[in-house]
Amino acid sequence: MTFALHERLAADTIAVATLELCELRLMNDARFVWALLIPQRDNVRESFELPNHERARLWQEVDLLSEFMQRHTGAEKMNIGALGNMVPQLHVHVIARSREDATWPGPVWGAGQAQPLEKDARQARLTLLQRFVDEIKGT
Repeated sequence: MTFALHERLAADTIAVATLELCELRLMNDARFVWALLIPQRDNVRESFELPNHERARLWQEVDLLSEFMQRHTGAEKMNIGALGNMVPQLHVHVIARSREDATWPGPVWGAGQAQPLEKDARQARLTLLQRFVDEIKGT
C-alpha cells in the first residue's frame, strides 16, 4: 500500500519516525511542543473512514503520545485536534500547552506566524520524540 504525505504537511513538519499506523512528525514551530500523527493511508479524510482496528490504533497512538508529551514537558493541558480544514489528509495534532506559551489559553491555530525551530531546539524536540518511539517500541 502506498502512502503520500500531503505537501503542506511535508513543508510544515519534520519527519521523526514511522509507528505501527502513523507517521510521527514534529511541527516546525518553536512556540509550541507540537507533534502530528498521520495515518499512512491514502484518501482518508476522517477517522471514521478507517477500518475499526485502524481507528482504534490511531487513538492508541494519540493517547500514548499525549501521555508521553505531558509527562516529559510538564504541560498543563494536552490539546488534540483533527481539523483538516486546510489539509484534507487525516492528521491529528498533539500539542503540549502551558500558561507560558504564546497563545494560552487560546487555540494555536491562526495565532501569529510559526517561528521555525533553531537547530538546537529542533534537535532537542526530535530527541524527545525519538525517546517516545523507543519507549513504545520497547527498545
